[in-house]
Parts: sequence; C-alpha cells; structure tokens
Amino acid sequence: MKTFLKYFITLLLVGFCILAKAQDPNNRGNLTNYYNQKMNFGFTLGINRTNFIIHNSEHFERFDSLKTVESIPKLGFNLGIVSELRLHKYLTLRFVPNLSFAERNLQYYYEGWYDSTIMDKTRYTKVKSIESTFLNFPLDLKLRSARVKNFAAYMLAGAGYSLDLASKRKTQNGADPNEQIVKLQRDDYSYEVGAGADFFLEYFKFAIEFKLTIGTKNLLIKDNTMYSNPIDRLNSKIFLVSLCFEG
Repeated sequence: MKTFLKYFITLLLVGFCILAKAQDPNNRGNLTNYYNQKMNFGFTLGINRTNFIIHNSEHFERFDSLKTVESIPKLGFNLGIVSELRLHKYLTLRFVPNLSFAERNLQYYYEGWYDSTIMDKTRYTKVKSIESTFLNFPLDLKLRSARVKNFAAYMLAGAGYSLDLASKRKTQNGADPNEQIVKLQRDDYSYEVGAGADFFLEYFKFAIEFKLTIGTKNLLIKDNTMYSNPIDRLNSKIFLVSLCFEG
C-alpha cells in the first residue's frame, strides 16, 4: 500500500505539472467541442478511505466488560473505467464500474481483562481486521458548470451496487474467540454525492474528484459470537479521491 501511495502522489504531481504547462494553441480553450460529444470514455485511479457506521445493540449494557466498539478506517485504492453519456450540455449520466481494494478494523475495548503484554492491566483491546475486494457499479448524474476557458467544476449524485469478492460470509466460526471473524454480507447498495474539477488539456480532459458513499444495507451477519452480538448494524462509509483521464 505504501508503494501504491508513492506512485499515486507522484502521478498527482505529474498531473499538476501537466496542467501548469498545458498550452492553449488557439486562445479559445482546448477540446472546444467536448461538451457537444454524445459519449466520452476514460479511466480513473483513486484512493479510498473505507469505514463503518456502527449501530450498537439495544442491549449493549449487558456486555459488562465491553465498553465500546470503534471502526478504524484504512486506506485502499480503486481502478475504474469511465463512461459518460450527454443528456444536456451541462448534464451527463456517468457510469464508472471499478475494482476497489479496501480494509477497515473493528476495535473492541474491554475493561477489567488481564493481558500480560499490556502495561495497563485494566484495559484490553481486541482488533478484528476486515479486508474486502469490491466490484462497484455506481451510476451518477453529473451537473457541470459552464467552461471558463480550460476549467469547469461539477457536482454529482447517484446510487450504486457493490459486490464483495472477498466476503467470508460462509465461513464457520469456532469456539475460540481469537479465531473468530466478523462476517459481512457480500452485497451492498449505496447512495453517493461528490464534486470535482475538470481541466481541459490539448489531447484529453483531466479531473480531480471527491466522493462520499454511504451504504444502505446492514452488512453484519449475526452469528452469535462475542464480536457480532454487541452490534446491531454495520453500514459502509467510503470517502474516495480520484484522478480521471477522459478523451
């Protein structure tokens, strides 16, 4: 992941250098016919920050030693293909199927447990790491501004479907708490909102996009373990920063 982040940051810096040196050969703007094209295609690279929205069980107080459960987000990355259909000069329908690698941790804080490896003998933490490989199929409406020479801003909103290829929903949990996992559903539905900026270069359009995705489905599989019982619902929450390259 660290290697990927280095490449991503390098790519981002290169993109800004390209923008800084982009020439406008006709003084009217690059790709002047872009808003009139019926369809556009491209690809996207992104970094995601994947998290959970946790809803505790109604009877959380019954778990005497458990004080709280927190979601610890991790960084991952996305690779996708961009397809955009013009509905109006300033409105497009945007479909960006993508492959996403994500990770997040559920951290359980207990009181009064003893652990010889921890200096504070009155506090004990259990961490359950959850890795996912998603196939995402988001469909958005994109409202773009009028161009100011080689720049335009846009907003988007839509919904999507996700399939977790790494889901362990069929795994059987044993009696050993150290070996138990938090099992999640394979499918999820979501809504999303975002914004971005388009930069029209001589041969292609470059965009920086920010998007927030909230899952609507309860992902938690209740299998009567010490890790699933305290939680009523788990919903996904993903923040994505993307670089988009379109012709």
